[in-house]
Amino acid sequence: MMPHLALDSLVLAALLAPGLLLSLLAGFAAVGKPLGERAVARFTAATMLVAMTATVGALVMYLAGHEPHIISFGRWFTWGDGSIAFDFLIDGRSLVFAAVTVLICGVVAAFSNRYLHREAGYNRYFVFFAAFVLGMLLVILAASMEVLFAGWELLGLSSALLVGFFHERRAPVVNAMHVFTVYRVSDAAMLGAAVLLHHWIGSGSLAFLFSQATASTVMLSTVQATVIALLLGVAVAGKSALLPFSGWLPRAMEGPTPSSAVYYGALSIHAGCFLLLRAGPLLEQAPLARVAIALAGAATALYAAFVARVQTDIKSALSYAALTQVGLIVVEIALGLYTLAFIHMLGHASYRLLQFLSAPNLLHDLHEIENAVGLAPAAGRGAHVHARPSAHGRTLYLLALERGFLDSLLDRLVITPGLAVVRSLDRMDRLLCGKLSSALSSRRDTGRIHVDD
Repeated sequence: MMPHLALDSLVLAALLAPGLLLSLLAGFAAVGKPLGERAVARFTAATMLVAMTATVGALVMYLAGHEPHIISFGRWFTWGDGSIAFDFLIDGRSLVFAAVTVLICGVVAAFSNRYLHREAGYNRYFVFFAAFVLGMLLVILAASMEVLFAGWELLGLSSALLVGFFHERRAPVVNAMHVFTVYRVSDAAMLGAAVLLHHWIGSGSLAFLFSQATASTVMLSTVQATVIALLLGVAVAGKSALLPFSGWLPRAMEGPTPSSAVYYGALSIHAGCFLLLRAGPLLEQAPLARVAIALAGAATALYAAFVARVQTDIKSALSYAALTQVGLIVVEIALGLYTLAFIHMLGHASYRLLQFLSAPNLLHDLHEIENAVGLAPAAGRGAHVHARPSAHGRTLYLLALERGFLDSLLDRLVITPGLAVVRSLDRMDRLLCGKLSSALSSRRDTGRIHVDD
């Protein structure tokens, strides 16, 4: 343990920095004394600087000669042969992605400070942002299902809350509920994988499952590995907007531009890809799941490229362009091209970040270029005559414009039934609470009558 003490300390510092920011901002807001913009900006900058320094320092130390290892906080709960552990896996791939994640989040934090200046929900935004950073780091460094699930939940919750950030309008709230419902399906699949993993091997450890194919071969049969891999595939599809869950992606553009950049352009949409990358040895043991994931990735890439060509707003066009690349990354992982997929993921995350952050200035920059080269405004140019499209072309255009009607199908098959179940449970809860309250009140009244008598 001692040779890794300095490295482990830096990794823990990187995890504690966003956790401290989340506790600080949420704590002051909870007691009705939210911090001002200047204080929030300073605390955010300081904690992100600590996290960046720690992750980059840990990466440098690891490359200097350290071996992959696990930071363990012991077993927090045990039963029979099973246990719940909070472990973190330290290796080159996790540290590189963690460093890139924190650097991107630092850029977005600085951009958000100016973009949301004097916004009523300024403090609330950075509470969600801190939860997102912590969730991403937990997913990246997870060495146990418990840590992975905690990070996965933080990602989903912060994403949905930021989609509904402008809650004074109805559309963001409706779209946030839509996104959150799809995330519940993803989270249910992740929870199912965690339960089965505990049931079959008596532990939630991911270190051997995601790092050594030989260990997973010994511990899991082909059928068991296939079931867990398929559940992880469903979880990834929900979080990364793969088919058939791609319909929620344009709805997520209701959030502020900085959150769209960090969630659906740079990091959150790649969290599922990174999980699949880590699960490469498991996929190699489950050929059926591997083929299914490859087909889902290829279908998603084709669908997103088809739909992106007819989008009329820049954020939707960028989101579907990003989804095209995510589909290709998933195919690369399914084919076993892990190094290529990892490089592709890092480069794509950085590129989309720049595009999303510059999206609000797109029209302004276009007009500046037109003025510089002496072009007249678009409205003053001669009209272009286009041939009337064929009936087949109009059908394809309508299909792309309506995004393959996938959003409507998702709403009917997943969202509406899900909300119906939630409403039923809410009515049942209110009914049971009402009956319990009446029974307690009746018992108190009976007691008083008995005493009076």
